[in-house]
Amino acid sequence: MQADIVILGIFVADTAFRASRQPVMGETILGEAFHLSPGGKGSNQAVAAAKAGARTAFITKLGTDAFADMALSVWQQAGVQPAVSQHSDASTGAAYIFIEAATGNNAIIVCPGIAGQLGPNDISRHQQLIASAQVFMVQLEQPLEAALCGLEIARAAGTTTILNPAPAASLPEHMLGLCDYITPNETEAEALTGISVQNADGARRAAEALCRCGVGTAIITLGERGAYLHNDEISQLIPAFHAGLVAETTGAGDAFNGGFAAALVAGLSPFEATRFGCATAALSVTRPGTASSMPAKTEIQALLSQNP
Repeated sequence: MQADIVILGIFVADTAFRASRQPVMGETILGEAFHLSPGGKGSNQAVAAAKAGARTAFITKLGTDAFADMALSVWQQAGVQPAVSQHSDASTGAAYIFIEAATGNNAIIVCPGIAGQLGPNDISRHQQLIASAQVFMVQLEQPLEAALCGLEIARAAGTTTILNPAPAASLPEHMLGLCDYITPNETEAEALTGISVQNADGARRAAEALCRCGVGTAIITLGERGAYLHNDEISQLIPAFHAGLVAETTGAGDAFNGGFAAALVAGLSPFEATRFGCATAALSVTRPGTASSMPAKTEIQALLSQNP
């Protein structure tokens, strides 16, 4: 197996409930819609990268259940190469997603299932795959030790590393030094740096703090405001794109990361890759679902050409 981008993460089946509000404890309310779809940050990012034109492999664990069948089918359709083991004694992951009907905003509970048992030994089995890739990307939904092992293998091989530190977690001191790129959102950036990210100035200060900790380039994703890119050569807010009415924001960050990684592999500069990621995210939020909302490369290029 050969891939330009290798992503480590989890797959979960997203159970999405759309309602006017969340129930309080002990309360039952009627929802407006229910949707079952493929999800998991790593899996979503792999689908986004593959659909954006990059040869992409995904490392994870699955059960042998219907949710695993869903994962394999989604990856086949998107062109993702699975570097996956399956286990009959544990389940594939699942997530509860509440979607606020009026805004499309969401709240999520993730249960990783068997992927929550990923460890360094699992990652080491794919050492050659990671070492031969151009980009290695990981998030924090699987155990931290597995993410750290993947970053160490990639750094030793000279593979470009991207850490999407989501969900927010306390990281070992040396972990940030293994990251060529880090892509937190506002909440995650504040958790890592203690700096409130309410505007572009806050994003700049948080990005500077991350770079002082050893990160090569920090990109703070800011939702509808775009993304703030900072490294030794550039420090700039890159505005978001408008691609249509927002249907659902779930998966927008994953769309950004997958698109960004694909753009790096295609040879784009960090600035242009960030714009590519923003365009990918803008298109994804106009559609319901997560993996199913990821746009094709031609759609992303069309949006970019409309906004030179």
